[in-house]
Amino acid sequence: MTIKELQPTDLWNYFYEITQIPRPSKKEGKILAYLLDFAQKHNLEAKQDKAGNVLITKPATPGKEGTPTVVLQSHVDMVCEKNNDVTHNFETDPIETIIDGDWVKANGTTLGADNGVGVAAALAILASDNIPHGKIEALFTVDEETGLTGANALEKNFITGEILINLDTEEEGQIYIGCAGGKGTKAYFKYKSKDVPKKYFWFRVDVKGLRGGHSGSDIDRGFANANKILNRFLYSLSRKKYGMVLSEISGGNLHNAIPREAHAIIGVKDKYKEDIRIKLNTFLAKVQDEYKAVDPGLNITLETVEIPSKIINKRTTENLILSLYACPHGVIGMSHDIPGLVETSTNLASVKMIDENIIEIGTSQRSSVESCKEDIVNMVSSVFELAGAKVTHNEGYPGWKPNPESEILKVAQKTYTELFNQEPLIKAIHAGLECGLFLEKYPQLDMISIGPTMTDVHSPNERLNIPSVAKWWDFLVKLLENIPAKAE
Repeated sequence: MTIKELQPTDLWNYFYEITQIPRPSKKEGKILAYLLDFAQKHNLEAKQDKAGNVLITKPATPGKEGTPTVVLQSHVDMVCEKNNDVTHNFETDPIETIIDGDWVKANGTTLGADNGVGVAAALAILASDNIPHGKIEALFTVDEETGLTGANALEKNFITGEILINLDTEEEGQIYIGCAGGKGTKAYFKYKSKDVPKKYFWFRVDVKGLRGGHSGSDIDRGFANANKILNRFLYSLSRKKYGMVLSEISGGNLHNAIPREAHAIIGVKDKYKEDIRIKLNTFLAKVQDEYKAVDPGLNITLETVEIPSKIINKRTTENLILSLYACPHGVIGMSHDIPGLVETSTNLASVKMIDENIIEIGTSQRSSVESCKEDIVNMVSSVFELAGAKVTHNEGYPGWKPNPESEILKVAQKTYTELFNQEPLIKAIHAGLECGLFLEKYPQLDMISIGPTMTDVHSPNERLNIPSVAKWWDFLVKLLENIPAKAE
């Protein structure tokens, strides 16, 4: 069976088509062209703003003309992560999908169900001729994954709807009414290249096999951070007799993904090369024991390499290792208002050597409390400023404050309970959604967020649960039908 044969057929067929279209963040031209072509084929009104966001409008079905206009919102870009042993170009290659029992996954890459399945659901509703609904505005935003820039640039008066249903959460049976705000912090170390010392043993250390995951929704699950583990080993070498020098370091990729892989090329004095192998084996046993319950695939390998051409100067190496060790990662605080909700967190996302002898450290901070968000931003900044790095920040994005009295929430709760004879969970999410930005520009919006069940998003282990998609679809269709007409 292929995903095109799954139920509901229309949704899964659109999802398959979306997986065949490369759509990295900031390079969404092909999927946007596909959406505009879709609108033309179905004789639907479409427009595009300067940021690239697309809006497709469908009139109300007969008898539903008095219903408030509903915005169905999803983002078109996807996180592009792959395993190191997989050859895949996200700018040109389609995603290879696999059915594994009750799940759909990709072959060694992210699947892009975040948020391709939301896009597919909106298209299936736009193309339908048997679903009762009021006027629909399907809003497809760009560049959500690298900073919500499409939503941030959304023009005023681009949408007219009074209700917005965001299709970008990842737990069927849960209705989300709030999310965290976020901000990105980067640190830059400028280093001097030095000559390679003689009589040194050169080797590459790789941390791999980690689960990774979403730096918002998975941050409380305690998954290992490849950058932290690698740096912990480097720290143990730098404080000892080995004369360790560093030639290369790299780990992680995207600000919103917990890093799964990291590596460094290191030199130690020749006489200690056997000591290093023993030390690594001992260290590996310790961290495997620490993470055996949550990251059982954790592995660290060591292989001999050719003598590098240059090394990073000693002072920068020390400052880098110390600051990476001191930099916080993970949950910083839990909500005092919503039990079980992570309030504040930070992700040590990436370490990259870029042009002109610069090492770039990427981190991401989140909080549902604005003052706490700024506090963790300042904490991370201080670590790197003390180490002599240059620190920058992006503009960030606001959180979405929960509204328990939301009218669309009440309709959604009643609809779900009647459909499935169980009450949905009403929650806020620690991940960032675009809803907070929409609310700033359109304060009249009444919003909820719903989605099917996904796991390990933002990693090559990303999976989409097949039965949950059908259940979510039935809920969405019935919810659109149940939205009452405006009071006269």
